[in-house]
Amino acid sequence: MAKQSIFGRISTLMRANVNAMLDSAEDPQKMLDQLVRDFSNSIADAESAIAETIGNLRLLERDHQEDVQAASDWGNKALAASRKADQLRGAGNTADADKFDNLAKIALQRQISSENEARTAEPTIASQTEVVDKLKVGLNGMKDKLVQLKSKRSELMARSKTAEAQNKVADAVKSIDVLDPTSELGRFEDKVRRQEALAAGKQELAASSLDAQFESLDDVGELTEVEARLAALKAGPTTLTQGAITPGS
Repeated sequence: MAKQSIFGRISTLMRANVNAMLDSAEDPQKMLDQLVRDFSNSIADAESAIAETIGNLRLLERDHQEDVQAASDWGNKALAASRKADQLRGAGNTADADKFDNLAKIALQRQISSENEARTAEPTIASQTEVVDKLKVGLNGMKDKLVQLKSKRSELMARSKTAEAQNKVADAVKSIDVLDPTSELGRFEDKVRRQEALAAGKQELAASSLDAQFESLDDVGELTEVEARLAALKAGPTTLTQGAITPGS
């Protein structure tokens, strides 16, 4: 995967407004799980890309350092050859002096070549260093955000479990509410009250029937006394029972 595309994906994820996404998500927990996976995968890709980029950068830096060192070495060789040529020329040995001057020129040419190679590599090294720095910053930011996402996910799951437990408790409490006429206890209480009312009705009916029987007994007693007095009247005044009223008295 291209490093630039990885860096672009990192930037997109870093700019993501997680809170807004949570507000609009149908299932926030699933969305957080997906974000955690996206961040984890991107972090793994970024780490691989950064490792590769750093490896290439170190190769460039090593080559650059070798070119710089080679330029310095060729410069020293050119100086040594030039001095030798001067010594030989001072001693009158022109042929050997020219030979060493030619060696000095060759060394200088190679010094220039090494310097050019080092100079050419410097912009690439600077660019790769900038890329590595940006990737490191983005990677560290993603790791921090991943920690936040995991914490948010844990918080959300804990809140969800707490809410679920609270709902279960509320449902349980509601189901045993003795004041609720629709509960099992409420229906049983209503049944008991109807049974009590039925028993009270039966008792009232029985009492009413008993009173009627006593009242009929009283009526029979009164009729019996009336018959007795009538018989006494018919028998004459001498046989009136005590308490009877005689004519003219």
